[in-house]
Amino acid sequence: MKERLKEILKEVSLEFGDFILSSGKRSSYYIDARMTSLHPEGLYLASNLLLEEILKVEGVEAVGGMSIGADPLVSGVVIMSHVKGHPLKGFLVRKQKKEHGRGKRIEGWIERGMKVVLLEDVITTGGSILQAARAVEDEGGIILHCFAIMDRGGGNEVARKYPFTSLFKIEEFLEGKNG
Repeated sequence: MKERLKEILKEVSLEFGDFILSSGKRSSYYIDARMTSLHPEGLYLASNLLLEEILKVEGVEAVGGMSIGADPLVSGVVIMSHVKGHPLKGFLVRKQKKEHGRGKRIEGWIERGMKVVLLEDVITTGGSILQAARAVEDEGGIILHCFAIMDRGGGNEVARKYPFTSLFKIEEFLEGKNG
C-alpha cells in the first residue's frame, strides 16, 4: 500500500518549478497532497496507512486537523476506522472562529478530556498543525500524536511539542533532484 501511495504522490502531487510557499519562502518543488487525498485510490491508501499508525497510539478517541488540508484525511480515516471495527470520531479546525451560528472554531467531535490525534497532508513549517493543536487544547482536548502524509521539513518543529509520524519524508521524492 505504501509503495502505491508513493507512486500516486509522485504522479499527481509533486511538481517542479518556481513556487512560493505559505511560509513565503521560494521552492523548486511543490507537493499538492490534496491531489492525492482527493484521488479515490490515494485517499483509500492514505486513510488505511494513517489508521494503521493511529491504532498504535493507545486511547485515541478522535482524529482531526486544520481545514482544508486535513478534511479528506479526517473523513477517510473516520470511515476506515468504522469499517475496520475501531470507530473514531472526527473534527475539523477552522482557521478562524465562525462569526455566525454557534461561533465555533472546531466542527465535529471534540470535548474536554477527549484524547485525539491530529492529521495533516503536508508539514512544511509545522505552523498549521500547531495552530490546530492550540485550538484543540483551548477546547480541552488532549493531543496524543500528530501524523502527516508528507514531512517536507517541519516535522522536527512539531515533534518538539508532540509525538510525530509522517508516512513519507520529502527526501524520498527528491533523490537525484535539486530541492
